[in-house]
Amino acid sequence: MLKQLRPAIGVLAFMTLVTGVAYPLTVTGIAQLVFPAQANGSLVRDAQGQVVGSTLLAQNFEGEQWFQPRPSAAGFATVASGASNLAPSNPALAERIGQAAIALGEQSSVPVPMQLVTTSGSGLDPHLSPEAARWQVSRIAKARQLPSAALERLIEQHAERPLVGPAVVNVLALNLALQDNSPSIRHEPVQ
Repeated sequence: MLKQLRPAIGVLAFMTLVTGVAYPLTVTGIAQLVFPAQANGSLVRDAQGQVVGSTLLAQNFEGEQWFQPRPSAAGFATVASGASNLAPSNPALAERIGQAAIALGEQSSVPVPMQLVTTSGSGLDPHLSPEAARWQVSRIAKARQLPSAALERLIEQHAERPLVGPAVVNVLALNLALQDNSPSIRHEPVQ
C-alpha cells in the first residue's frame, strides 16, 4: 500500500507546484512585462493620478449631464456582478424594461435603444453602441449647454471599431472627455 501511496503523493505535490505555483507566476510575470496596463486591471487615472475607474467595468453616472451605461442587475457592484436571470417570458423582466423605457422615453420622441433598458450578461458591460450613445446627446447637450454636433464628434472620436463585431463606445472614456471639457467642445458656441 505504501508502495502505491508514495508515488501518488509525489505526483500530487509535483503537479501542485507546477500548476498551482510555477505556471501562475510565469503567466503573471509575462503579463506584467508585455501588457502591464491590462495585467493591472486597465485602470483609468485622472490628471492627478487618482484611479477613477477601469475601461473593463461599467460604473454608474448620476445626472442628466453624463452618458449613461447599460443598467446593471447588480447595481454596478463587481462582487455581485451578473445578469438578472429573468427569462424573456418573465413578467417581472417585461415590467422592469417597460418602466425603464417609459422613464427614458420622456426625454425623446425616438424609441429608446434596447441597450439602455436591458442589462448585459455580466451586469458590468462598459460599452454602448454609438447609436445608444447618440440617443443620449440631446439630453446631455441641454444639461451642459453644448452643441449637439460637439457631442456627436466626441462619440465618433471615442468609437472603437474592433476587427470583428460592431463598433462600440466606452462610456467611462466619453464621460472623462466631458469632465475634462476638451477644447473641441469648450470653444464652440451653443446652438
